[in-house]
Amino acid sequence: MPGMIDIHCHLLPGIDDGAQTLEEALALAQAAVADGISHAVLTPHVFLGRFNNLRSSIEAEFQRFAAFLKVKNVPLQLSFAGEVRLDAEIISLVQRNEIPFLGECGGYRTMLLELPDAQIPLGSITLVRHLMALGIRPVIAHPERNKAVMEKPERIGQFVDAGCFLQITAGSLLGQFGPRVGAATDFLLNEGWVTAVASDAHNLEGRRHRMREAWIVLERRFDSEMALDLMRTGPAALCGIPVDVESVHE
Repeated sequence: MPGMIDIHCHLLPGIDDGAQTLEEALALAQAAVADGISHAVLTPHVFLGRFNNLRSSIEAEFQRFAAFLKVKNVPLQLSFAGEVRLDAEIISLVQRNEIPFLGECGGYRTMLLELPDAQIPLGSITLVRHLMALGIRPVIAHPERNKAVMEKPERIGQFVDAGCFLQITAGSLLGQFGPRVGAATDFLLNEGWVTAVASDAHNLEGRRHRMREAWIVLERRFDSEMALDLMRTGPAALCGIPVDVESVHE
């Protein structure tokens, strides 16, 4: 299989609930390479009041970590963004240039947007439409793991209609989060609403990458073209990464 592009993982050490130490982060990066990932977008949580990460602070940590991996000869292309929690303050962060975007795609800046686990809050679609009007296209992170979407997967359709892309988690394809998440994942794939599969890797225990396994499942259940679209070309397009060169987005 060609090198996969992982647009959602928590490798930067000590700034959210992902890798806590430099040694853990190094082990995760090495595991990513072993799993067949050629480019990883490091996406720490931007969750005001819990993980107060901003574009400027993430960039500083990213530069240090990228330099460390280069010294350690880890052959993993890197860029950074953030997993931005749905919040009314997003607009203020945009105005302050403190949103860490995935990249640019089709004339829009792309932003990994996380909904709360238990619900789709009132006003969410209004915020999404406002972001689209500002030239920002949300990429909804793991919607299949949202309880409201598990109950009625068609609920996420309004976000797709508004212009959002969807990213599902590799582990969701593999039954890691249970049958309800698996059923929601199947629905989203069958509707053709998914643009990317990503690892959402946090550690080497319960939240490792599992991208190679997910590729195999997609090939078996659908075809190799879908695996390529969701795990390489689609993710590359979201981030503006040329798939032939895989240049690093800074």
